[in-house]
Amino acid sequence: MSGGANRVGDQVQQARDRVFTGRMAELGLFRSALSGEAKAPAVLYVHGPGGIGKSMLLRRFAAEARAAGREVVEVDGRLMEPTPEAFEKEAGAVLTDERAVLLVDTFERCQGLEGWLRDRFLVRLPADALVVVAGRQPPDAGWISDPGWADLLRTVALRNLAPEEATAFLRARGVPQGTRSALLAFTGGHPLALALAAAVAVGDSAGSAGWEPSRDAIATLLPRLIGEVPSPVHRRALEVCAHAYVTTETLLRAVLGDEAAPMFAWLRGLPFVESARHGLFPHDVVREVLEADLRWRDPEGFAELHGRLSRHLLEQIRSAPESGMLPAVGAFMFLYRTGRHMADYNSWRGGEVVSTACEPADHATVLDLVTEVEGPDSAAAARFWLDRQPEAFRVCRTTRDDEIVGFSAWLQLTEPHGEDVDPVVAAAWSHTRSTAALRDGEHLAMARFSLTSPRYPKISPVEDLHQWRGVAEVARAEGRVAWMYVAIRSGDFWRPYLTSLGLTTIGNRPRVGHLTYDLYTVDWRTQSVRAWAEQRTRLMLSGVPGVPQTPAVVSGRSAEYAVLSRPEFDTAVRDALRGLSRAEDLALNPLARSRLTAGPGAELADLLAESVDALRAERGGEKYHRAVAATYLHGAPTQEAVAARLGLPFSTYRRHLSVGIARVCDALWRREIYGTDAR
Repeated sequence: MSGGANRVGDQVQQARDRVFTGRMAELGLFRSALSGEAKAPAVLYVHGPGGIGKSMLLRRFAAEARAAGREVVEVDGRLMEPTPEAFEKEAGAVLTDERAVLLVDTFERCQGLEGWLRDRFLVRLPADALVVVAGRQPPDAGWISDPGWADLLRTVALRNLAPEEATAFLRARGVPQGTRSALLAFTGGHPLALALAAAVAVGDSAGSAGWEPSRDAIATLLPRLIGEVPSPVHRRALEVCAHAYVTTETLLRAVLGDEAAPMFAWLRGLPFVESARHGLFPHDVVREVLEADLRWRDPEGFAELHGRLSRHLLEQIRSAPESGMLPAVGAFMFLYRTGRHMADYNSWRGGEVVSTACEPADHATVLDLVTEVEGPDSAAAARFWLDRQPEAFRVCRTTRDDEIVGFSAWLQLTEPHGEDVDPVVAAAWSHTRSTAALRDGEHLAMARFSLTSPRYPKISPVEDLHQWRGVAEVARAEGRVAWMYVAIRSGDFWRPYLTSLGLTTIGNRPRVGHLTYDLYTVDWRTQSVRAWAEQRTRLMLSGVPGVPQTPAVVSGRSAEYAVLSRPEFDTAVRDALRGLSRAEDLALNPLARSRLTAGPGAELADLLAESVDALRAERGGEKYHRAVAATYLHGAPTQEAVAARLGLPFSTYRRHLSVGIARVCDALWRREIYGTDAR
């Protein structure tokens, strides 16, 4: 072999250099640090999803560092034990070389070392050493909260390539010009997806301007990612894994039935599927391509799969223990990630923080955080509610050091307490009274405080837990929640997201101290959570060709419910009993648009007959059942004729009938307020 330039490794690097495009800002930052410019960082923390190009960028960094005469030490988190000893063995050479460059790739595989790396290892490096850490997760709050790292750390969030960069990427790989824009639209600028799709499209020598990712193109692309799929059941399991946040046997069983266990075992062994504490999840680009394939190939099948998973996860929210209700909501919301605004306002970075009960020892920290973020007047309102509804407060703690970095308060109010102390609650009560008052057994719910430490951005795992709590609380108390309010400090940031979820603002904007609040609200008596979820589904699927768009329905009925006061409700029950034999009258009865008839197969006539029949089970109820059943279920020309048929004095019959109707009204009212399991 004649010279270094002829080595295979050099040829590989030259080929990489020829097709490397974009990332100019990242390269500029690395070069300034490499040359030792003033105020250049000592540590670059590069993060982004799988397939976004972190490893390719680190290889370019390595080439630039070697060209500058620097010693390069490379560590791959996939190839070492995630222990301090193993890491130091791999990277220890940089501790004695002041010009060394340390490049750490796939750091998410050893994320547990982050605190040790920051506080124990990096502080021992020579002053002129340079470190680049690359992983899927952004740096934890410990970097941000430590002023010592303020000038030494620079965070670099890798995103999809910009359109001009992606175009250059495709040009460098020989993709015909006429095909590039369509290919860019298909991949969204994701580097790995671009590379794989380019390998397919480069054979399209015609380069048609109307090129679309055909069935053949996607069929060629998918095997490069997932290999051969043994059967349709295996493919469905993959599709579940791609659409869900994490996949468990329980989730698979909701779609695949008895095939769940073997399919879970198969998924677990795939090289592009990773295991986490709560289940399995695929590599990001595999998820994207599988989703794109299913949406394109079988849009109705995608809609059916989404519906099954949505219904299953909604039930999981209702049935999960309190410790699991917020993760259940996160998994549910993830199904809607392609909907408008959803991905912009949720991070889905699970595992960094957890929600726990607010103990008495936490109260001082909570009040300090309110004072810091919103001021003393808001803290006084928080203290008032802490004293009266301490169970309404939950704190967000970091999993690393158990630090409280946020809290939320979900108030449940049946009477207007606190109006003289908290203007936000007073505004909510004023709106409730003037719009549609509470009924017996209902309560007003309010996400009164949703505070996050200023160290965190607006979109963070802490904010995820705040907003997911509202969905969890409503789903688990469905039927008892009337008005729900969400108090947000005035501004436009959250407005697109909250309005996309079906919330509207009230006219009154209360002030607490120097802050003004917007109150977003929804009356949960007018729709079920399931109807709300189905509406979100329709909005998400509105851009999927081939999926028929239908009006909002729940079990064939309008998703809008009538909200009746108790007197109106009792009148409607009496009218329905009188019109029991006339289907057209029942269809016009307000009860046909109430929560009573929201469940599958919940026909009004059947509910009335069931409630009348249930009178027999009550103490002394047989006589009331006979009077009501004979009058309304069996038919008679007059009440006098019914009394005669029953062999009762007319006054006794009327008394039995009146009590029986009242008991039927009571039973149906309980069902209206508390749901189908009410007794």
